[in-house]
Amino acid sequence: MSINIYKEENLETIKYLSENDWDLPTQMEKLEKWLEKEGKNLPKGKYVADIGFGIRKDASGGGAVLNSKMIELLSEIGMEIYFSEYRNEK
Repeated sequence: MSINIYKEENLETIKYLSENDWDLPTQMEKLEKWLEKEGKNLPKGKYVADIGFGIRKDASGGGAVLNSKMIELLSEIGMEIYFSEYRNEK
C-alpha cells in the first residue's frame, strides 16, 4: 500500500492507489487524478488519504505539490492527508 484512502470513523478502505510506488511526487499526481475523476463524488464525510512514501536518496530539492485545486477537492469531501514516511531500503 502506498496510498490508502479510507473512512476515518471505521477505517473502511475506499481505495488503494499507487501500489508499490513510494515516490511522493508520482503519488501526488495519481492522487490528484483520482480526486478529479472519482474522489470528488464521495459524499461529504471524514476521510483520510494516508500516503506512504520513501525518501529519495538522490533528492536535491523540489518534490511533490499539494496544489490549490487538490486542497479545494479535499475540503469539499472532508478528506485529510497523512504523510507516512518509510525507510527506503533500495
